[in-house]
Amino acid sequence: MKRIAIALCTTCILFACNNGTDSAAKTEEKKMDSTVKESQPKNGEWIPVDSATAMKTMMDMGTPGPEHAMLAKFDGRWNAETTMWMADGAPPMVSKNNSATYKMIMGGRYQQTSFKGDMMGMPYEGAGITGYDKAKKVFFTSWMDNMSTMVMNMEGTWDEASKSITFTGKMLCPANGQMCDMKEVTKMMDNNTQVMEMYGPDMKTGKMYKNMEIKFTRSK
Repeated sequence: MKRIAIALCTTCILFACNNGTDSAAKTEEKKMDSTVKESQPKNGEWIPVDSATAMKTMMDMGTPGPEHAMLAKFDGRWNAETTMWMADGAPPMVSKNNSATYKMIMGGRYQQTSFKGDMMGMPYEGAGITGYDKAKKVFFTSWMDNMSTMVMNMEGTWDEASKSITFTGKMLCPANGQMCDMKEVTKMMDNNTQVMEMYGPDMKTGKMYKNMEIKFTRSK
């Protein structure tokens, strides 16, 4: 609800700026533009922006780009083989009865993920959103599942050489109440194969290690 209120507030501000017809308001706007050009604002101060620039920027940032088109190529249903390690050096636990579905939503701006299967011998269900923030120039991903009550958020960059996105972020470890580093590497092997690696802290040492790997193959 808070996000909706913020969005409505932003829309109203832009609408009011774009539709003002009073000559005094226009004169004030010109003065503001002149002030921006003549002075450099101090750190932490708001940088004034004229209504035309604000509207154009919002339109540009809201238009899907090549990064979104790349994500869209992986829409569809995938089989997923999951391998987990409960501790660094521990024997792997393998689960092959998993599936994932990817679907671009909101006009191709975000990719929605739905995952079902089993995890550590228990029914598992997860959901996530992946996208590309054109303003920040980073990929982002959010994840939630039926084994927790938290949301994991990470940001990452694309590496053309390895055809992969490396996401990093922090989350609260519920076992000891400390913030810990997380990393996810998604490798686009080809149009029909992906490999996702997840890294997190060893519960005894806090040292980061690869605790999960999921191999995705497109369902035929």
